[in-house]
Amino acid sequence: MQAVINPGTIAGSVRAPGSKSMTQRAFAAALLHTGTTIVRNPGTSGDDRAALHIIQQLGAKVHTPANNELEIISHGVQPVNNEINCGESGLCARLFAPIAAISHLPVIITGHGTLVQRPMQVYKSVFEQLHVTSGDFTGQIPFTVQGPLNVQDITIDGSQSSQFLSGLLFAYAFTAPEPVTITVNDLKSTPYIDLTLSILQLYGKKVTHHQYQTFQVQPSVQVAAAPVVIDIEGDWSSAAYWLVAGAINGEVTVEHIDIASLQADKAILEVLQYAGVSMSIGFDQVTTRKSRIKAFDFNATHAPDLFPILAILAAYAEGESYITGLHRLWHKETNRAETIAEMLLSLEVPFSIEDDYLAITGCGQPTGGYVNSCHDHRIAMAAGIAGIRSRNNLIIDNAEAVNKSYPDFYKHLQSLNIKCSFTE
Repeated sequence: MQAVINPGTIAGSVRAPGSKSMTQRAFAAALLHTGTTIVRNPGTSGDDRAALHIIQQLGAKVHTPANNELEIISHGVQPVNNEINCGESGLCARLFAPIAAISHLPVIITGHGTLVQRPMQVYKSVFEQLHVTSGDFTGQIPFTVQGPLNVQDITIDGSQSSQFLSGLLFAYAFTAPEPVTITVNDLKSTPYIDLTLSILQLYGKKVTHHQYQTFQVQPSVQVAAAPVVIDIEGDWSSAAYWLVAGAINGEVTVEHIDIASLQADKAILEVLQYAGVSMSIGFDQVTTRKSRIKAFDFNATHAPDLFPILAILAAYAEGESYITGLHRLWHKETNRAETIAEMLLSLEVPFSIEDDYLAITGCGQPTGGYVNSCHDHRIAMAAGIAGIRSRNNLIIDNAEAVNKSYPDFYKHLQSLNIKCSFTE
């Protein structure tokens, strides 16, 4: 599908969708918990739907007693199918592989699209150390896991993604018979680990850490019989697109976002403040207004999903901006460093890449024209925001990629006074 974005002044308010990162972690915990979990305002993206289907295949029962609420009843990991399909979600694959390995039954981890090319090699040594059988493991999906997972002290590599550690923390926290330690080398994206720990805390699971290098997991203890209730926050990674949109051409209020959130992408507020963007910050909403944007420096190592939209913000800034952490983009839905570069080339925005940073020189008003998302949802959305103040209409190819994380993106863009049209 192609989307055509017409330049225009953006105006209005939008409610941020439920956090994808938080929703998938809530589903994982609800599966592992023996009892009932109520999840309010869950995300509805493609990745969220994949996670919900996975926990049903691993034994959870899901009911929808009210709007924007799910009741999940589980007795732990008890697979009813020998295969779980992670769709295109790297988090699902990395989160649920060790969880599925709690069972003594073989479970095939599958997926499609760009997920089949994303690296899972970290789990090779993990499976070996935990006595998990995976004879067909090549470092990518599909692969099979068969437990039972033998909980013990372990050392893992955290340089590629924190998602591997999150998967282990969930599996360990609900099954550890005695205190156990996970040692992590070079952990990236630590805010996502904070999010994992916050979900585990809701279930009474005790995990402490020393400078994100060693994690001590205490023996699993069942919480009280009362249902565990999880309210899913609005998604800061989705909110970032609208906050930048208001800054470059209009005024936008994003509602349903927690200013005290542990989400990594809340760092967008830090960048916008540094860049001199006019903002009003409330308890659960933020408004941005068209501003004279200053060049900025930001290290995105722990918030790599902000890279595409920060590249667009930099395109409208005065002077040269620097975004560090390119190495975190190599194994996303695409090599995102390359797709961001291709997007900037299409928009005729001057940039250079050196070592681990992207330098972008603001050009005032990108050309518009044509951007291929390369099936990367964050590239499609970033291009959509660039289109609101480009010199010409902007065509986004493979525009449907937004369904992975934000199915209502174009609907919300239209509700904010921007004209969009679509062709198959």
